[in-house]
Amino acid sequence: MSINTPDQGQGAQRAANPIVPKTAQEALRPEIGTPPPKRSRASRNQIVVFMNFMMSTAVLVVLAGGAALYFGKQEFNGEGPSAAPTTFLVKEKTGVQDIADQLERRGLVSDARIFRMGVRAYGNDGSLKAGEYEIQAGASMHEIMELLKSGKSVQYSLTIPEGLTVEQAWKRIAEQEALSGDMPAEMPAEGALAADTQRFTRGLTRQQIVNKMLADQKELVETIWARRSPDLPLADVNEFVTLASIVEKETARGDERSRVAAVFINRLNKGMRLQSDPTIIYGLFGGKGKPADRPIYRSDIDKPTPYNTYTIKGLPPTPIANPGKASLEAVANPSKTKDLYFVADGSGGHVFAETLDEHNENVARWRAFQRKVVEDEKAADEVDPAKKDAATTNAVKK
Repeated sequence: MSINTPDQGQGAQRAANPIVPKTAQEALRPEIGTPPPKRSRASRNQIVVFMNFMMSTAVLVVLAGGAALYFGKQEFNGEGPSAAPTTFLVKEKTGVQDIADQLERRGLVSDARIFRMGVRAYGNDGSLKAGEYEIQAGASMHEIMELLKSGKSVQYSLTIPEGLTVEQAWKRIAEQEALSGDMPAEMPAEGALAADTQRFTRGLTRQQIVNKMLADQKELVETIWARRSPDLPLADVNEFVTLASIVEKETARGDERSRVAAVFINRLNKGMRLQSDPTIIYGLFGGKGKPADRPIYRSDIDKPTPYNTYTIKGLPPTPIANPGKASLEAVANPSKTKDLYFVADGSGGHVFAETLDEHNENVARWRAFQRKVVEDEKAADEVDPAKKDAATTNAVKK
């Protein structure tokens, strides 16, 4: 038996696998790697391929949808494109799509589709209310949505001052551009409209506001008439409103209305004529009112008309204006006095008297005051025409 040493074993291995020298080109050539495993028959199935495609597409859609949702929300909540405050009108029965399109055309939102989708995402598709809204500069779509949802429309006002006639009030209603529709075919009775400020939103019809003013005045008159003093010499509501309208035209001072009313009540109780200048004017000019530059002549006082309380006994047939609450209250519960006369005192108020002698003295003082005003005006014109107004003002203050 022979024993091989390690060196002998290695030598034998080298002899079995001799080293074959390579050229430089062969040495640089890459060696063949391990081949991939063969695809299974299942992986080559068309259904599997289709399902893989659908899964990939779904993932892409989800990612795209998420990105669109993110950027859409940013746009919906971000600052809007409007540069200045403006008003926006939503008409009755206008849908979200039309509202969105109008907002985009007006430059109030950047994209109508985003606004429409945002409104629906918040569940407000049917919550946007008709009206006129004030949209602030830079308002976001979200802010606009909340504003239109709130119904807080722009409010307009129509003021009918106490003492206007129905015809004068009618003109103001017709000229209010925020109202819509035609005026009613016929004017109501004199004194039937509420002397007040009416607040409304654009689009309210003129018929609607007239109806409200009629209802307001009717309720006010009936309420005050129901708690009137029991001893008034007034036969019905028409006489009540008629006397209140005379008081309304005689004084604008709240602190003396009940005393003016007392004078007329006392005169009615004594069978005296009322002798009220405003009734002369209404008899001559009706609801149009006296021109500002037209004085009352002596011939006007003597001219008989159904309204001239210098020539008729008792009250005129109808009111001569729309009385306010204060005048109605004053007639319903007048001051307890014995006054039968009053005349202007030069300060915007009146001085009262129980007897004719006292009244004549008050009238004399009033006429002296008027003469002084005229004299001061003439003196001011002679010295300096520019000082005329100042002299007149100082005279009235005395």
